[in-house]
Amino acid sequence: MINQELSEIFNTIADALEFKGENPFKINAYRKASRILKDFSENLREFSEDHPLTCISGIGDGIAKKIKEYIATGKVSKLEEVRKDIPAGIFEMVRIQYLGPKTLKLAYEKLGVGSLKQLKKVINDGSLSRIPGMGPRKVERIMDAIHLSETTQMKNKRFVIGELFPVIEEIVSKLKNVADEVVPCGSYRRMKETLGDINLLATSNQKKKVIDFFVSLQNIDEVLNVGPTKAIVLLKNPSLQVDLRVVNPDSFGASLQYFTGSKAHNVALRTIAKSRGLKINEYGVYKTNRKVAGKTEESIYSSIGLEFIPPEIREDTGEIELAKEHALPKIIDYRDFKGDLHIHSNYSDGIESIAELANHAKKMGFKYIAICDHSRSVTYAGGLSKDKLLEKNEEIDRLNKKLKNFTVLKGTEVDILSSGRLDYPDSILETLDIVIAAIHQGFRRNVTARLIDAMNNPLVNIIAHPTGRLINIRNGYDVDLDKVFEQAQKTGTILEINAYYERLDLNDRHANKAKSMGIHFSIGTDAHNIGMLKYWKLGVGIARRAWLEKNDVINCYPLRKLKAIL
Repeated sequence: MINQELSEIFNTIADALEFKGENPFKINAYRKASRILKDFSENLREFSEDHPLTCISGIGDGIAKKIKEYIATGKVSKLEEVRKDIPAGIFEMVRIQYLGPKTLKLAYEKLGVGSLKQLKKVINDGSLSRIPGMGPRKVERIMDAIHLSETTQMKNKRFVIGELFPVIEEIVSKLKNVADEVVPCGSYRRMKETLGDINLLATSNQKKKVIDFFVSLQNIDEVLNVGPTKAIVLLKNPSLQVDLRVVNPDSFGASLQYFTGSKAHNVALRTIAKSRGLKINEYGVYKTNRKVAGKTEESIYSSIGLEFIPPEIREDTGEIELAKEHALPKIIDYRDFKGDLHIHSNYSDGIESIAELANHAKKMGFKYIAICDHSRSVTYAGGLSKDKLLEKNEEIDRLNKKLKNFTVLKGTEVDILSSGRLDYPDSILETLDIVIAAIHQGFRRNVTARLIDAMNNPLVNIIAHPTGRLINIRNGYDVDLDKVFEQAQKTGTILEINAYYERLDLNDRHANKAKSMGIHFSIGTDAHNIGMLKYWKLGVGIARRAWLEKNDVINCYPLRKLKAIL
């Protein structure tokens, strides 16, 4: 997808400029453009045909010219210009946690490190830790990050679900021009946090037309297999396999159930069917040779005596036994979600103004949002001074007087300092509707105790991204979640499901355990631009996988009830 390609190009340009020690404002402009394009929901090539690129918030003339250059030529000359005198190995290493451009420049200038092999050598012989500005603790963190990166690469390549979110959306939207229905299946439909490939299911009475259209899509690198009802292709960017099956409408439900999985869940269904003298396959449910179900998923489950099971909980972890008794919990529905409770504006490190965020969220159907910019100690992310926070509160008050049927909540993502204290005094926190406490620094310093200290403050409503993990990047804090859950239970503190796709934190297993203790949850996209607001669906997906119900998630509450609980 062109958006992802350009996002990567601009990020690489920023890396190269930072490695060379160029102007920080220029570096930040490229980083900002990379973030915006990564989350931009429309195909840039098509968007540019009808709109000036500068109408995208945060994209200026210089970046727009480079986007146009790439659309026209497939290249950005600036990339080649800044890369030419930097070893290629630098760009391979820079994606590893703790190996930013500044660290790599230091290792390159002092020790001639230009590849991962050379980096490992200077780590092992101790010379890296002796460079001023490094030290044994930092080198130890780098070693851990290298190990995590290599372990991830050794496994079958799996993509974080949000990386593929815009790719799947674009393919599905194009296929809907030629097919009656198009639905992503497999791990994506079950909302698993990582995906190995993409499985799509379509219905049409003109199967060949759909298949021919699919294999001619622009982002396809290679057609691996094609037949009258099925095609398998390899995408260019990202490089992964996409399978499409086209079926008749009377088999759509059976195929949807079959290709959604999970494997263990489907094996259990087939066992139940067999005990009833039935047979299930991707075309339907059969009694001898007579088809008894197949058009809808609901008919598949009811034909074998089960209540309908939502796709996100089809993991054979107890859902089938409850479905036999028609005793499944009524898990949260995507339509229950009323607003995003963790958004950053341009007061800190976000792109858009509060008014722009509010108007966009209202168009999405939200009833409210919470603007939770960073607090003062997070200087690298434009953390707000006390005066700036109060200024933001005043702007929100003015905006709320103009908005109809929509409310902006005054919030903060206040840092929990290494001492356990919060980054703002209580007198400031009292001016807010919502206080989210978070750890962004000092990951190895008494994390559990700091989280507990924060929860002891009655002004703290929510703990953000409680484990601190970044999927496939870092493992997270050294935190005792059992103690955190016990404290949240005691103080009534809400735990966040952070829906940004690199975090997805809490995950479904942790959220399910916390639910069993009566803990409540919030969902926040942690959005830094309007394109990120769409990831609320990933947060609801986690909540559904965790068997959370509507009452467990405060984003489902009407505003009056939400304000009361906060």
